Amino acid sequence: MDRTSAVKRATRETEIEVELNIDGTGKNDIDTSIPFLDHMLNQLSRHGFFDLKVRAKGDIEIDFHHTVEDIGITLGEAFGKALGDKKGIRRFAQASVPLNEALANCVIDISGRAFFVFNVDLPKSKIGQFDVELVPEFFQAFSANSGITLHFNSAYWNNLHHIIEALFKSFARALDQACSLDSRSREVPSTKGKL
Repeated sequence: MDRTSAVKRATRETEIEVELNIDGTGKNDIDTSIPFLDHMLNQLSRHGFFDLKVRAKGDIEIDFHHTVEDIGITLGEAFGKALGDKKGIRRFAQASVPLNEALANCVIDISGRAFFVFNVDLPKSKIGQFDVELVPEFFQAFSANSGITLHFNSAYWNNLHHIIEALFKSFARALDQACSLDSRSREVPSTKGKL
C-alpha cells in the first residue's frame, strides 16, 4: 500500500509544496523561510517517522500568519490524500510528551470530521520572530483540511519553547499511531463503513 502524496497550494499570499510518505523513516527536507517553524516541522517528521518535504514562499515581510496557516492547510490535505480510504488504520491515538518541565498531550481521531480543541494557555508573545499565537492557527488549519479531530492539553509548563516543541512532538507521536495499520483488520475502522 502506497501512502504518499504531493500537494501544492498557490494563492496571492503564498506558494506551498508538500511531499509526504506516511510510512517513512523521518527523513525531511524543510524550507519555509521561518526557522522556528522549520524546527517544529522537523520534530513532526522525525518523531512521527514521516518522510516530509516542505517548500514555502509567502508574504513574510508582512508577518508569518499566511505562510504558517497555509502550510497547515497543505499538510492537512497531504495527510488526507495519503490516508486514502483509511482501511486498516488504528484511527484513535494519544501521546503525552514531556520536554523538561513542560508536558503536552495530543489526542487524535482520524474520523473524517474536523474538530479542534486547544487547552493550552499560550501568551501573545514571540520566540525569536515567530508569533506564538500561530501555533494553534497551524493546528486548526491542519485539522480542518485533514478531517482529523485534534485535541491538545497541557497541565503545566514554564518555558515557551519547551511547551511548543512538546506539542509538536506529542502531535507527531499520536499522528504516527493513529495512521499506523492494525494487522487485525483491513476494514475501515467505523461501524458506518466509511470515514
